[in-house]
Amino acid sequence: MALWAVHGNGRHPSDAVDVATDERLSWPLTVGMGVQHLFALFGATVLVPRLTGLPVSTTLLASGAGTLLFLVLTRNRVPACLGASLAFVVPLGAAAERSGAGPSVLVGGIVMVGLLVTAVGVAVKALGVRLLETAMPPVVTGGVVVLVGFGMAGHSVDSFESGPTSAAVTMAVILLLALTGRGLLLRGCVLIGIGVGWLYAALSGTLPAARVAELHRASWIGPPELLTPQLHLSVAPFVVPLVIVVVAHQAGVVKAVAAASGRELDGSVGDALIGGGLATTLSGSVGGSGLIGYAENTGVLALTRVYSTAACLVAALTAMSLAFSPKLTALLDTVPLGVVGAASMVLLGTVVLIGVRIWTHARVDFTDPLNLAVVGTTLVAGAGDLTLTVGNVRLDGLVWGPLVLVLLHPMLSALAGRVRSAPDR
Repeated sequence: MALWAVHGNGRHPSDAVDVATDERLSWPLTVGMGVQHLFALFGATVLVPRLTGLPVSTTLLASGAGTLLFLVLTRNRVPACLGASLAFVVPLGAAAERSGAGPSVLVGGIVMVGLLVTAVGVAVKALGVRLLETAMPPVVTGGVVVLVGFGMAGHSVDSFESGPTSAAVTMAVILLLALTGRGLLLRGCVLIGIGVGWLYAALSGTLPAARVAELHRASWIGPPELLTPQLHLSVAPFVVPLVIVVVAHQAGVVKAVAAASGRELDGSVGDALIGGGLATTLSGSVGGSGLIGYAENTGVLALTRVYSTAACLVAALTAMSLAFSPKLTALLDTVPLGVVGAASMVLLGTVVLIGVRIWTHARVDFTDPLNLAVVGTTLVAGAGDLTLTVGNVRLDGLVWGPLVLVLLHPMLSALAGRVRSAPDR
């Protein structure tokens, strides 16, 4: 039995119908959809290892392999592409600065996080998704999705401002095709927009000179650099808080995909956590960055209405192939930051609205002072990237925001319940 049924005739998808998870378009079009996903995750998946001192090619290899592992463990039910998580940047940087940890020790910390996330996934799968929903009701899950969209918005805006003209061209094309395009122009609006912005930058001579020079120097074939992890307790205080963040993000990805596609995926949350945890463990084991389901790729799914896991498979295989070709990696790296930022702004905006859809579908009561106070304050502080330092651990908004939502909201909810049930005196 084939993994994917062909959607319609495979060549002319109807604008009004979703391409389901277990369907695919023709293979040439599916490859195009997969490349679109690759562009959505490529920017940050290259940026994170650069910021943390880890090899880029190894992270690309791990991103592809981790996505394949995720698709297998979720039994082809959850369309997602895994890439390097920005949430790891500040904790790993603090660990390197304050404990003197080298790259091998840092990836050992990534392995720790992956194993702990996997353990949470096993518990959720064994005890039921209600275990997670107790700590992450819809108000929290939707808040995490919105916070991820807002928390990454600053990076997108900074990137947009680095090349505003090519960014404006890219955004105009994506929005125009999303609003007026039909058929493949609609389904491929992100890829086409990035391509047009990239071409404009090339013709106008605004491609980043350093990256063009690197393209000329790069060899066509070269193996990724592998690192052997070393487990040291010295990095634990810096990375262990990330477990809750990664769990919240990964569960939020599943909820967001479910909300966008209209499918019930609660039964896949445990599998998704196990898949994401083992993918991060695998990545750290070879010297790659911590992995997470990408918000931008969820935005691609919602914007194009192509939920086929076949496209995610293509993105994964392409990422793994790039890991062995420094020339092709350098070529894609010549896409200007402004172009990437413009596409990300559109996709992250879609993700924010998916989080709002989770709230509305669950009929979250925003007249409740608890929801207003905790969720509202956390979203504003997280979107503003308020940075907190607790002991030796420095937390940015993308890290501590989900921590506060997941930990503080249930505690205050229980406290409020006791106060309301207490007899009047």
